[in-house]
Amino acid sequence: MKEVLEDFEDFLKTHDTSIFKSFHPYFQNAFWEMVVNGGKRFRPSLFFSIVLANKKEIIKESFVIALAIEVLHTYSLIHDDLPAMDNSPLRRSHPTLHIKYDETSAILSGDALNTYAFYLISNSNFNENIKTKLIQSLSFGALKMVLGQACDCYFENNILNKDEVDFIHINKTAALIASSLEMGGIIADCTQEEINRLHQFGIKLGLYFQIRDDILDATSKEINEGKPINNDSNKNSYVNLLGINKAQKAKDKLKNILLSELQSMKKDIKDNLEQLLQVY
Repeated sequence: MKEVLEDFEDFLKTHDTSIFKSFHPYFQNAFWEMVVNGGKRFRPSLFFSIVLANKKEIIKESFVIALAIEVLHTYSLIHDDLPAMDNSPLRRSHPTLHIKYDETSAILSGDALNTYAFYLISNSNFNENIKTKLIQSLSFGALKMVLGQACDCYFENNILNKDEVDFIHINKTAALIASSLEMGGIIADCTQEEINRLHQFGIKLGLYFQIRDDILDATSKEINEGKPINNDSNKNSYVNLLGINKAQKAKDKLKNILLSELQSMKKDIKDNLEQLLQVY
């Protein structure tokens, strides 16, 4: 996996962005800047875990699909950081686009990346049936992500119950994680039953990571996270809802469920996901 991610990083940095070449003084750079500014590449890594397990001979061909996942995720971060949402000055240890450039360029860079994700899939070398399924999966994850974000923003400074907070984060965070696993299954010739199980695993994994992120937001130092921390005081986070101790217990409960579900997966998929997730 390490070699694949290194090759993928090179693929990102050398990607041709001339589609946005123009007389604009910086939009072409702004459009791609946040994509190459680091990040964990977690969603592409989940995708690669499935491809490597079932069809490793197409791993290089799959880079463009992983890139589609990553640029769509990056669009969501750019918009999440805007003044109308989290108003964050920092992302991946770099100034956010509305700080470095301007708010208009940040909005339009996010818009462009959102559309570009589907342009990449539609121009990939996979057959039409696979491309259709990939677009369906990624667009569904993106639509659910936007729904979750809409609810999260609207209900700031309101007290929601656990089911409502779960609804927000199943959509806002977990849906795209689930799509990343599902898309790996689609191009790796997994059965529909396996793809469905990967999707459900991704939903639980997304909730686990949201609770983990909420705990980190409440307890970490900004220098370690590469973004502002203690930024969720007015949001319906799991820490605000449950407190640190109960949030930690909820995270541990999900961890045990995920570990149990991993044991029932095909060996190569299980091994790859265990290797990827052990650091978390």
